[in-house]
Amino acid sequence: MDPQRSGQNKQVPRVEVYWHAVSYKTVALVLILAAALVFVSVYFVFPNVYAYVVKKVTEAGQPDPDPVASGQSKIKFVNLDGKVQVKKVNSVQWVDADFHTVLDKGDLIQTGGDGLARITFADSTAYVVKPDTLVTVEENNVTHDQTSTAVHINTGQVDLSTASSPNSRAAVSGEDFTAQVRPNSHATVKSDPKAGEGEITLTSGSADVQHGQEHVEIGTYQRATIAGSGPIQKTDVLAPPELSEPRNLAPIVTENPKAASIHFEWKPVPDAVSYTLRISATTMFTKLVREVRVSGTSADITGLDAGDYFWDVIGTDSKKQTSSPSEPFKFALFAQGKAQDMALEITGTQIHGRFAEISGRTEPGAALIINGQPVANITPDGNFRYFTEAMEPGEHTIVIVGQNRRGGTARQQISIVVPK
Repeated sequence: MDPQRSGQNKQVPRVEVYWHAVSYKTVALVLILAAALVFVSVYFVFPNVYAYVVKKVTEAGQPDPDPVASGQSKIKFVNLDGKVQVKKVNSVQWVDADFHTVLDKGDLIQTGGDGLARITFADSTAYVVKPDTLVTVEENNVTHDQTSTAVHINTGQVDLSTASSPNSRAAVSGEDFTAQVRPNSHATVKSDPKAGEGEITLTSGSADVQHGQEHVEIGTYQRATIAGSGPIQKTDVLAPPELSEPRNLAPIVTENPKAASIHFEWKPVPDAVSYTLRISATTMFTKLVREVRVSGTSADITGLDAGDYFWDVIGTDSKKQTSSPSEPFKFALFAQGKAQDMALEITGTQIHGRFAEISGRTEPGAALIINGQPVANITPDGNFRYFTEAMEPGEHTIVIVGQNRRGGTARQQISIVVPK
């Protein structure tokens, strides 16, 4: 072979490339058909999964639910005193209750011998769990048309104050009985499963008490007693006394509080033959400073230290039957001194549905009044937290007034908005 010609006959390797043009519209159509095929397959093979996906896609396009309405369904503690524990429905452990604890249906609340707790529902219905009591939260249904609440007393006593709204439904049950308490009512309910007895006493409003197939209607100052399998016994009870002096939230300034004589007075109650005056350092009367029984309608008490006090009166008739305690009054006893301003700082506000939480700091031992209501939970270092009563949507002005032991005063005013 001719080496010069061999280079001319050598073939050069080459690669041939072929393609087909596809438009974006065609790609999109293929993807849509593939997705439709997947959904059809899921629909026939896994119908439940299909329904779940459709629901989630539908909800994604809808606005978020009303945050106020969802917040309203929460049940919270607004007063705590002594030992109070909670066992959540999905837990086996008891934990100490605090103001951050949120209660749900099925939760258990237990108070010790010195414990007392007030829980408030969305419609401002309040249940006060008395000492040595075990209760279960049974119902908490909140809609735009109606609010239903219920607790069951496993053992012990509960005081119930219902909301004024006609759309509120409140119930409390015990050993073999249930009481449907109507709006704007106040009741004291006891249950003793060991003795097989229950008792419902109304100081205002009305209630329907059911025991088996029997229904009994009771009204203001009436009591229904349930014992065993017998019929419901309906009786009248003493009305609680109406307090006069010292007036509610009255400051009492004296040179020597310990030696000062404080005059207490109340209006007489028909059929009452004696009265028991109670003075406490706590709004729940778990720690009594003084307890005095008198035959008249007044008493003079000495030996009280400077500080904040709550007082009420219980009437007793000739049959040794007692009335419910009167609505408590609060007074503050101060040592006279040079008037001066006191420290008062509002550190935060928070809206919980229709309630407002006010937190701040003041002087140790000072007395505070928020919108006319005393602040009971002030820590020894002066920190406080207070929950207002339920408020209508709109702008509200909160007024905080304080007085210290030296006679100094302070006043703060804040504005809050309750959303619709």
